[in-house]
Parts: sequence; C-alpha cells; structure tokens
Amino acid sequence: MKTQAQKLPIAPGVPRTARGFSLIELMVAVVISLLMLLAVLQLFIDISRTNDEMAKTNVLIENGRFSLQLMQADVQHAGFWGELDNNIDPPTAIPDPCVVAGWDAPAYMLNLIGIPVQAFPDATGLSGCGVTGVLANSDVLMVRHANTCVKGAAGCNGGSDTGWHIQVSGCRNVGTEEPYVIDKMTFPLRTKTCSLATPVPAVDLAPQRKVVSKLYYLADSGGVPTLMRVELVNGAYADPQPLIEGVESFRVELGLDTEGKNGLPISASNPGDGSADEFKRCTALTPCVLDDLANVVAVKLYVLVRNTVATPGYTDKKAYQLGSTAVAAANDGFKRHVFATTVRLVNPSGRREIP
Repeated sequence: MKTQAQKLPIAPGVPRTARGFSLIELMVAVVISLLMLLAVLQLFIDISRTNDEMAKTNVLIENGRFSLQLMQADVQHAGFWGELDNNIDPPTAIPDPCVVAGWDAPAYMLNLIGIPVQAFPDATGLSGCGVTGVLANSDVLMVRHANTCVKGAAGCNGGSDTGWHIQVSGCRNVGTEEPYVIDKMTFPLRTKTCSLATPVPAVDLAPQRKVVSKLYYLADSGGVPTLMRVELVNGAYADPQPLIEGVESFRVELGLDTEGKNGLPISASNPGDGSADEFKRCTALTPCVLDDLANVVAVKLYVLVRNTVATPGYTDKKAYQLGSTAVAAANDGFKRHVFATTVRLVNPSGRREIP
C-alpha cells in the first residue's frame, strides 16, 4: 500500500503543459505581477500629479488674465461722461475719493470729471470708502465714469440706483443752461430740441447716466490674497466684494501726457496730444499731484498671481518685477506669475488728439 507521502503517478495521456505550476513558478509569477502593478500605480500617481499641476496652472493663468480684464474694462471707460463734448475745463483740486456728498457743487463736479482715475500706494485716508485690510504689496486704484447705458433703458445696470447721476445738456440755444449737472433728484437739462416749455416736457429732457465709482485693491479673504472691489451703490460705498483669489501683489502706474505734439511741455497754448509721455507710480515719497492726475491718459496694471494650493516639493525662490517695483522671493511652495497690461483712457486721450 502507498503512503500519503509517496508521489502519486501522473495519469497516462495527460500533457506535461497541463500538469500545473510548481511553487517556484507561482512565486515568480506573483513577483512579476506585483512589479507590474507597482509600475502601473506609479504611472497613475505621476499622471494624477501632472494633471493636478496643469489644473492649478490653468487656474493661475485664468485668475491673472481675468483680474486684468476686469479692471481693464473699467479703466477703458474712465472719463466717459455720456454726451459731454471736448469742452471740459481743467480741474482745480484733487477730489477726496471717499466724499460722496456735495457732488452737485459746480467746483466739485469739475474736479470729479477732470480726474477720472486716482491711484494710492496704500489705504491711508480710504477707510471712509470701506477699504480696509489692504495687503502691504497692494496699490489702490479708483476709477470714475458715467454708465454706458442711460437710466430707464431695458437691462441697464444701475438704472434703479438712487445715487448720483450725470445729465448733459444737448441744447446750445439757451444761454442760461449749464453744460451738465451731477445730482440725485434735479435734472432740468434739455436735449437738442431745446424745448422752451416750462416745465420741460419729459420727452425733451436729456438722458441721465449713473456715476460709477469703483476702487480695486488686495486684501485677505479666507486666508487667501484676493482682488477686492468697493463700488458706489445708491450714493454710498457698498461692502467690499471679493473678486479673484490668489492675487497677492498689485501695482498701478499712471501714464501722463506731459508734452504737446511739438515735443515741448504742455501749457495753455501747447495742449497735450493724448499720448503717454511718461509713467509714474503714486507713492508716499513721490505723490501724484494735481498736474499729474489731470493729465492721465493711460494706466499700466501689474498683478502677481499665485496658486491657491501649494505644490509639494517645490520652493519659489524667484523675485518678481512689477513695473518699477520688485517683490522679494517668498520661499514657499506656491507657484507664481506676473501679468501686466497697458490700458489707454479712450475718452480723456481722445479729447486731446490733434488731427
């Protein structure tokens, strides 16, 4: 009788290839399978990491471009006052950016219209506008213009706003009529029909446009540096709005028209030609004075944008140049990029152009 330890004979007629694997062959197969599995897993991890970095880079690029486009749209309209023509007298004083009362005074209206863009190196004096918590690497940009649509038009943003509006006279036959008014309630100016009826028929009243005033700056929002905006609503500055995350440095340089077409300094007899001859950043050491702000025809915008999520194993040791200002290396795990654009103030520069 055969014991259990004895090897059983192979049945006659069974091929050798169908007799199964030995223990050594099974172990080799398992090791090879594990190696292949580890290779596939590593490939999956690498692809996932690459896709994650590409997604973060795409977000960074989108945030940088969108932040510039957002401000660019406002700056391009700076100094747009509806039907107001080239006959705009020069301002006599720099308007207080946070004063929202008394805009109907003739002298103050003149200054508001003549200085549509202001820039500040920090939040000093801007708390009355609701601008607080401004980051150390952030300028503050203020932009003013009239709404591009008239009050009462279908879909007009701000059409129901009860704050300041501008009305421009189209009548040139009534010597006592002002060229424009900025007010909240009283709008007596006429259209080109110059109706002399009293009171002026509603159909003959010149259209009204909301006066837009916005401030852009950077502040912390939920632990992330963010582009913020404060806007004039119903005659008062509303609460700050967070716009774009990851914007951690913001610089503004104003393009000044300082020379006439002949290349000589501008004067009463030698007006500017509408082109920017130099760019200046308003700082505490070199503040922008009345002559600077009254001759702004372009604006350079610089933003330094970083990812909102750090990259493992990465250290940003680069310094960044934003116009005339350098930003030191952060030495952290966030990737960054500088975005810049130059925006022409179409209306102020166009009024200066000489054929």
